[in-house]
Amino acid sequence: MDYVSRFILEDLDIRGAVVRLGASWRSMQVGRNYAPVSSSLLGQMTAVTMLIGSNLKTPGRLTFQVKGDGKVNLMIVDCDEQLRLRGLVQAPPNLASAPVAALLGTGQLTLTLHSNTENARPYQSFVPLEGDDVAGIFENYLALSEQSPSRLWLMADKVYACGLFLQKLPDADKKDSDGWNRVQQLAATIKPEEFILPSETLLSRIFPEENIRLFPPREATYHCPRDEEKVVEMLRAMGRNELSALIAERGEIHIQDEICNCEYRFGAELLDRLFPTEKRTLN
Repeated sequence: MDYVSRFILEDLDIRGAVVRLGASWRSMQVGRNYAPVSSSLLGQMTAVTMLIGSNLKTPGRLTFQVKGDGKVNLMIVDCDEQLRLRGLVQAPPNLASAPVAALLGTGQLTLTLHSNTENARPYQSFVPLEGDDVAGIFENYLALSEQSPSRLWLMADKVYACGLFLQKLPDADKKDSDGWNRVQQLAATIKPEEFILPSETLLSRIFPEENIRLFPPREATYHCPRDEEKVVEMLRAMGRNELSALIAERGEIHIQDEICNCEYRFGAELLDRLFPTEKRTLN
């Protein structure tokens, strides 16, 4: 099972979470032909999104977008309150490895929070792309948005996307003045192959002397199905005349859903399907 597991180091007043994505992460890459470095970047961002998205309390969708002027010019990952994820990266298929700052270039990280509450407006926040790696970029975001010391350790390849999150709570220094520094040093020893261990095993190995309260895992899944009806309703809003002109010019209407990697093609029959009352009558 792919999951996010939250935990508390009770004697230290430090909280955290671990995420391990396998099948859902592999499903997100099907048909994409990503270079290994692109998969690694997107996988790390996916792991962070799930860690942060697991805090959603009400129905809605959390979306992170990284947009810069580097060769990796766009990454989008989102999830809903049920931890159903989807995402993409736009980069050359032969992208070579390079420092993250060079790959992403100058740009910004955007958070968009869509609530399913009626008449609710999307909430957005923006921070510059500052950090030596994906973890650093999101640590900067968390420092600005939550104003609590937070750390991230991430790993992603073609098979797994995983992460470890730690956050210092207000009373941490009162309980142990060296606790925050100590757990960061311990977490920094994690090896890439250890990320895929069961959460209880992983945490016990990293923090063998700490009192850990581990909460039940929440399952994460990939969810990005075809939705032809949604596309058809979007086309209906364009009107018969505009659709007719497009079909006359191109022979069909072709729509590519980039984030779900689905394509939709419609011919002249769509006009009668959408506008049956507008059929011409013979004189």
